[in-house]
Amino acid sequence: MRALSRHDWLITAVGAVVLVFLTMTVVWSGRHAWAIYKLNRGVGDTVFYDADGRPWFSLDEQRRDVRLEQISTYFKDAVIAVEDHRYYLHPGIDPIALTRAAYYNVRSASGTQGGSTITQQLARTLFLSNSRTYARKLQEAALAVMLEIFLSKREILELYMNRVYLGAGIYGVEPMSQKMLGKPASELTLAEAALVAGIIRAPASFSPWTHLESARRRSFVVLQRMREEGKITVDQERQARAVPLRIQPPPVVTAARHGYAKEYLRQQFRGVHGGDNPPDWKVRTTFVPAIQDAAEAAVRDGLRRLRSKGLQAALVAMDPQTGDLLAMVGGADFAVTPFNRAVRSRRQPGSAFKPFVYAAALERGLSPVSMITGLQQVAIEAPSGVWIPRDERAAGRTEMTLRAALLESSNAAAVLLQQQVGSGPVLRLVRDLGVGDQPDVPSLALGSGLVTPLELTAAYAVFPTLGYRVRPRGIVSVQNTAGEDVHRVHIERERILPEQVAFQMVSMLQDVVDRGTGAGARRYGVTGAVGGKTGSTNDYRDAWFVGFSSSVVAGVWVGFDQPERIQEGGSGARVALPIWSDFMRRAGRYRPAERFTPPPDLHPAELCLLSYQRPVEGCPTYVEYFKDGDAVPTRLCSLHPGTFKQRAQRAVEGFFTALGEGLKGIFR
Repeated sequence: MRALSRHDWLITAVGAVVLVFLTMTVVWSGRHAWAIYKLNRGVGDTVFYDADGRPWFSLDEQRRDVRLEQISTYFKDAVIAVEDHRYYLHPGIDPIALTRAAYYNVRSASGTQGGSTITQQLARTLFLSNSRTYARKLQEAALAVMLEIFLSKREILELYMNRVYLGAGIYGVEPMSQKMLGKPASELTLAEAALVAGIIRAPASFSPWTHLESARRRSFVVLQRMREEGKITVDQERQARAVPLRIQPPPVVTAARHGYAKEYLRQQFRGVHGGDNPPDWKVRTTFVPAIQDAAEAAVRDGLRRLRSKGLQAALVAMDPQTGDLLAMVGGADFAVTPFNRAVRSRRQPGSAFKPFVYAAALERGLSPVSMITGLQQVAIEAPSGVWIPRDERAAGRTEMTLRAALLESSNAAAVLLQQQVGSGPVLRLVRDLGVGDQPDVPSLALGSGLVTPLELTAAYAVFPTLGYRVRPRGIVSVQNTAGEDVHRVHIERERILPEQVAFQMVSMLQDVVDRGTGAGARRYGVTGAVGGKTGSTNDYRDAWFVGFSSSVVAGVWVGFDQPERIQEGGSGARVALPIWSDFMRRAGRYRPAERFTPPPDLHPAELCLLSYQRPVEGCPTYVEYFKDGDAVPTRLCSLHPGTFKQRAQRAVEGFFTALGEGLKGIFR
């Protein structure tokens, strides 16, 4: 077989390059042809509906698309005269204008002249960037020709006038006319139409709010071109030049109500449908505007109380049974800082992570009153040396029950529990709950990994659902103009924890709110059956509270974007809990809490609330629930005196316990 010569290799390489280029061109053309074809559906907007089926907001709230016949004839004539007077004659690109622009650019060193038609400008607005490169100009020309093939001149002009940028974040003649002149585009006078049309060439330089004189001089150029094109007479031009124009005050940028929630939903929609904005489509969402208002008010008031410049907060609320998102706040003010910390900011959860360690322990046979011992001897071998967790709450104590350790948020107890259970089960549990990428380190139990508020809040839903993971969803369905579903998001539930374990965790987390680190919630007015957990990180850089009722699970994070101390003593209980409490109190009006019912195969036992042993007379008591196989306490309470008979029984129990310990020592 003859070896290929250098000439053959060259021909093969060139052929391969040509083939790749042609393939890429066909793919690019096909994709954009389909996008252009969809534009002939006309003007309009995609509308988002709230959880109750009421119209809420549009995909583009700045846009106010109108039909071509709803736009002043003066404005249509003005735009064509000044931007593209051969609009009805060319096939998308104007060879005469291109030749003139090229000649000017070659001869002039002072600047450049454009030769773009209205169709080319629309192509750039819809599909391309504003970069000045030859590749972009070629793409623009190709797209302009494709627009002319698939759309009529009337459709192109209608799209252009609804999408053209006119400054101040305003697209389209209708919103510009309303904001600048206080009237619809159909009522524009000749002078007003020339003023708006003149802005198109340079929206910043010809803004009537900042450069009114320049804008007016530009409008005279537009009027002159209209006269030259025979659209107006000399007298009309002279009269329009003399007309005084009354400009509305510039639009004021205010804090965008529901901004974080709306932008989150827009991104969810665009993630499926790209940049398309089809008319008359309906997006049904899970959000409840009244609860969104409650969330924004709670965050606003909470940050105002803290009085720290630059401090941010995020709040996520969802239905624990379905995963339906009810409200979302991603920062202090969407108009100032649209970055959504609720879904994009990954921070250490601190002690708010501990419930997952306790859940893993309960799943492996421990009960809420099992003892964690050796609290004064916690020293962990780590790669950096011996690590001893700081824990003021465990001072002077050598052992605690799981329930007491969680409600007091003991660091030493959480670390010992992780060592006893192993980090593997904890990592598997949180991964199954949607919280991945956690470090396999001894400090895992103290929340040394990174999570987003949405992830952590969704993970907490496993407790009020009695063991189910629910996947968060903000969009339920997307319907096209014909009312057909083109996208649907179903409720996803998956059993992660046994319901007995989940209920034990609910009981323990309710205790945190009733008499633990979250007890402030009751002082702030939260009533009913609720549970939750505080979280704080080193040097008070992050503050958390995540909690739930039967109908709402909500998480709050407070901190700075560049981590620094929030304030001295800025714990989750002092900083995040008030915001959570305010929100839950407001949200409870719309979604009241119900009591949690224990599963039938749990076994109730009355215990002393302080010693977690069998009660004697004088003990404050509560009901503990035990799984099959759990060790139920048999010893009588040693903290309260009891009756004479109970004291005698306790003495006998103490004697035999001491005897047993002694025998163990002999035979050890």
